Amino acid sequence: MELTDLLSRIIRSNSISSINPAIDQGNREVIDLLANTLAELGFTIEIMDLGNNKANLIATYGSGPGGLVLAGHTDTVPCDESLWESSPFELTERDNRWYGLGSCDMKGFFPLAIEAFKSLQVKDLKQPLIILATADEESSMGGAKALVDAGAPVARSAVIGEPTNMRPVKMHKGIMIEKLTVTGRSGHSSNPELGNNAMESMQRILGQLMAMRDRMKEQKHVGFLIDHPTLNLGCIQGGDNANRICGHCFLAFEIRPLPGMDLNQLQADLERQIAATAERDNMGWSLEKLIVPPFNSGDQSELVALCEKLTGHAAESVAFATEAPYLQQLGMDVVVLGPGDIDVAHQPNEFLPLDRVQPTINFLSQLIGRCCL
Repeated sequence: MELTDLLSRIIRSNSISSINPAIDQGNREVIDLLANTLAELGFTIEIMDLGNNKANLIATYGSGPGGLVLAGHTDTVPCDESLWESSPFELTERDNRWYGLGSCDMKGFFPLAIEAFKSLQVKDLKQPLIILATADEESSMGGAKALVDAGAPVARSAVIGEPTNMRPVKMHKGIMIEKLTVTGRSGHSSNPELGNNAMESMQRILGQLMAMRDRMKEQKHVGFLIDHPTLNLGCIQGGDNANRICGHCFLAFEIRPLPGMDLNQLQADLERQIAATAERDNMGWSLEKLIVPPFNSGDQSELVALCEKLTGHAAESVAFATEAPYLQQLGMDVVVLGPGDIDVAHQPNEFLPLDRVQPTINFLSQLIGRCCL
């Protein structure tokens, strides 16, 4: 299948991943499409079923120790079709760009990786090439976590094709997504004694979080443009009417920790503060959390040095999180590097510049040659 045809079919296959069950989609159609395409090229196919019409794909060409993984996630974020100039589910070419949901982040990486393999025209590899496609990176990291639980795949090196403008990324912050619900007791507002106002307790917790944010600024890492951990208050909802005491209040916030920080301790300190306030105010509380660790390839990474040489760019750091720490847990030397631009990811009219296509194929072909031939 030609590159454009494959990308068109991948874009057309809706694989939105969301914590909202009403809009969450499976990725199995994309997985099956990639599996069939790679099987025709001689890859050995393993599909890891995750339930709910979701799966990971581990496609392997060749055998033996070592080897290279070219990895990416097959899911996308939700989108508002009314804000797009063309259908997000159709690959559209204009202005020397490919438009479509996932073209940049990061469905577009898979056809380029496959084209790079095809361009080598080899029958045998000294080390295996693995094309890895995962589920639910945009919502829960469920696909990557399943790989860690399974202990697969096994390889020496991995490149994750997230949008980095073809610059190697050796380090990124983690992300701690926290969803807090405080539960009091509603009642008629004419008598405050009839209830227990959850919004007032949440206000005290907000003050504690902002104080924590200020304290975290004292921790620095020179490798990042924003050189300290950040805390963002993202969403708050509470109560239902002006004349009713607020019985429930919800807050969603995130923390982006630096490499080297103790996330278990940070989470424990956070929960201890919340628990103390809730107990003092006689409130119930619950906390739903998603923690993605920071990533640091280390100073001795052979893959970082190779990617710097092949691209001509020094390795950088980014603030967004990826599946890199999970592949690192599997024992791989990991670099994040792909053709897209993070500034257009998660945006209406997401696109992949056409002038990045051939350079990416050339880079991946050279990388496969260095790692597998």
